[in-house]
Amino acid sequence: MNDPTPRAPPGARATTPTASAPRNLAGSVRMARDWAAGRNPWIRLPLALWVAWMFWNHLRDPDYASLIAGLNLGIHELGHIVFSPFGDFLGAAGGTLLQCIIPLIAMLLFRRQNDWFALSFAIAWLGSNFYAIAPYAADARARELPLLSIGSGDPIHDWYFMLSSLHALPHDQLIGSLFRFAGTLCFLASLASAAWLLAIMLRSRSTTTASAS
Repeated sequence: MNDPTPRAPPGARATTPTASAPRNLAGSVRMARDWAAGRNPWIRLPLALWVAWMFWNHLRDPDYASLIAGLNLGIHELGHIVFSPFGDFLGAAGGTLLQCIIPLIAMLLFRRQNDWFALSFAIAWLGSNFYAIAPYAADARARELPLLSIGSGDPIHDWYFMLSSLHALPHDQLIGSLFRFAGTLCFLASLASAAWLLAIMLRSRSTTTASAS
């Protein structure tokens, strides 16, 4: 009787699905759990505590600037240069765009490296940029914030220019609040994932120690 199962041609290598590319959330959770098992939580705990400290300060002070605020500002100014060849609007929006794009790229790179704890920090990094964008967007009509320019001439208020161009200037406060809400969600996701990974690390090391004794 003929076997209907297709066979690989002679000399061909058999291929099987790998665990390195999960196709759904459950697969990613499983990979993160396997990655965390047996790793050292103590060298990562200070970073998680720092993220929690940043989050607390962002919640209590809308003008709080963390240690990475300078990096975010540098990326913002670079964004204007990168996007300026694409017209005035994208040139103005480029600062905000690159502030969001760079943390997203970091998240992608850490995901490809299967460094799930670093990925959780990159989520908080994105959140810190959302918190930095929020007061700038909300200031579009008032234009009271001090502005920085890397060129000559008077600096342009990015969000005043963008919202005016889009006829959305009356919504500046709402847009600022949405950015702040997005920042809060990012920090919550970062801290929740970091705490989960740390718990797995602690539990797995405790189990290993108990088994050894």
